[in-house]
Amino acid sequence: MPDWAISLVLLLLALFIADLIHQSAFRLLKRIVAERDLFWRALVARTEGPSRLGLMILAASSATTLAPLPGYWAGLLRHILLVGFIALLGWLAMTAVHIWMVVYLRRFKLDAEDNLLARKHVTQTRILRRVANALIVMITGSAALMTFDGVRQYGVSLLASAGAAGIVVGLALQPVLKNLIAGIQLAVTQPIRIDDALLIENEWGKVEEITSTYIVVRIWDWRRLILPLSYFIEKPFQNWTREGAALIGSVMLYVDYTVPVDALRRKVEEIAAQSPLWDRQVVNVQVTDFRESTMEIRILASAANSGRTFDLRCEIREKIIAYLQKEFPQSLPRLRADLAERNGGHPAMLPAPAETSLAEASSEQASMRVAGRQ
Repeated sequence: MPDWAISLVLLLLALFIADLIHQSAFRLLKRIVAERDLFWRALVARTEGPSRLGLMILAASSATTLAPLPGYWAGLLRHILLVGFIALLGWLAMTAVHIWMVVYLRRFKLDAEDNLLARKHVTQTRILRRVANALIVMITGSAALMTFDGVRQYGVSLLASAGAAGIVVGLALQPVLKNLIAGIQLAVTQPIRIDDALLIENEWGKVEEITSTYIVVRIWDWRRLILPLSYFIEKPFQNWTREGAALIGSVMLYVDYTVPVDALRRKVEEIAAQSPLWDRQVVNVQVTDFRESTMEIRILASAANSGRTFDLRCEIREKIIAYLQKEFPQSLPRLRADLAERNGGHPAMLPAPAETSLAEASSEQASMRVAGRQ
């Protein structure tokens, strides 16, 4: 047989034996961990790919040593195995980061009632994992490029950011590097976390996903708002769950001056007490402003989170307007007009202001203007 055929047979035989050993070993491992918890099963599944690649590289390297290959082909195959080994190291590093994240987050539950601490650690570890993966990919790619003589300088430039090629690559990757640094800042300072409620770009939503370059905010109507990481470092936004989920909601009423505020306050307290949304912390009714024809009343009520606060505000609006319509319909906003009669050239005001409809008031005002011109 020619040398190339013997080398090919040896290489294929070595890869076949390595794959057979790997399958047998992992079949046994899966049986052993089948009765254990999810972590061990996930660990075996996560390391199956890297271990197969490692065994194949080891088997191919041994076959290359034994195969009667010419110098050029032997060097080429060793180069390919070296690149594969570098990729294997990067893969193992990313797997180790993932396993560390899973082990670290096992003690935190996002579905708990008070999940502030869990959201903090989940956000931090996910951002750091993506940043670490990006750095691993960059270093692995640089090391692989440095094994090729023709493009070695690009690998060095990418790794050390030196030279003309490094400047070009740095400029081209400026947005990526900017978001990478912003991701590190977000992981350390944590102005936002997973499942935080935000008011941003005039939209309310919750943080659904944090990647190494952007953040996905799920808006209340199920749309998704995609924002770069640098946005949360450079621009202001509202975080409604930064230190806690409880919020105070406000309801504004504009009613006539004749409304009995004490009765309204008692009704609001009754509505809040009967609502399962109220957290028994804050309920308040205050007259906050007087206007030309109405007075402004502010109702405050608190709830456990932003969603319950919004629903509580809507419930108070619906029930308080029904209460006013039933008990004090005359206290709803209406247009006032003072009717005057001419008596010797001087207007004589009626004893009390009369309340009239918008059409009647407009007709009366038009008549008065005509009389004035005459």
